Amino acid sequence: MTVPPSSLTESAIVIRLRAAGCVFAEDEARLLMDTAPSPAELAAMVQRRVDGLPLEHVLGWADFCGLRIAVGPGVFVPRRRTEFLVRQAAALARPGAVAVDLCCGSGALGAALAAAVPGVELYAADIDPAAVRYARRNLAAAGGRVFRGDLFDPLPVALGGRVDVLVANVPYVPTDEVGLLPAEARVHEPLAALDGGSDGLDVMRRVTREAARWLAPGGHLLVETSERQARRAVEVFTGSGLTARSAESDEFYATVVIGARPGGARG
Repeated sequence: MTVPPSSLTESAIVIRLRAAGCVFAEDEARLLMDTAPSPAELAAMVQRRVDGLPLEHVLGWADFCGLRIAVGPGVFVPRRRTEFLVRQAAALARPGAVAVDLCCGSGALGAALAAAVPGVELYAADIDPAAVRYARRNLAAAGGRVFRGDLFDPLPVALGGRVDVLVANVPYVPTDEVGLLPAEARVHEPLAALDGGSDGLDVMRRVTREAARWLAPGGHLLVETSERQARRAVEVFTGSGLTARSAESDEFYATVVIGARPGGARG
């Protein structure tokens, strides 16, 4: 049911959002009202949210590490738990480090890393054309270069052996569990950003196999995974010639596997 724009008070929006199952209806109502440029657009935005579109797609941006990251329909929305990965990466990166955001999606990780570490030389890549468009927009201020292609394939060859920090927010949901995800994700976000194969680690394996030839000596690869996958992920890292450990955060409910190419001290 479409509601006339004139009747969309904050309380009316909250009621509609609650009825649609939005847990944080009050917060969402304020964000929608603050973002909408006109009553008519507010009504349209509320309707899109009630219809199940992710809030971030309705707003046109996601809050990530204190930054407004532009996102839109068909683009993966960066999760708050992934801020833990950025914190771990930033702690390892020195000013002026060469950084790569692989499977970059909107470029949220690269943008946050560039904001946290001065002078980062930033590159990013994703196979999805919509993601690449948004990543170029989000990384422009940091001077990031964004490439379209499969994993490492589109990166400049000259980066080989030079990367200090490689972040890869690879998909890690096992194929059989994708259908259990909230509708906001499985209906409105690209499947390639969610489905990690039979055990959730297929894309991570591909990244890890090639990482050593791109990393500088002592350079680091960081990926997000689930707590139950972490031990196997560490084994995959070590099997590819990287030293590896996992880091966990109760605050973010997040697990990150951190690997390093032997041969030097970086970060």
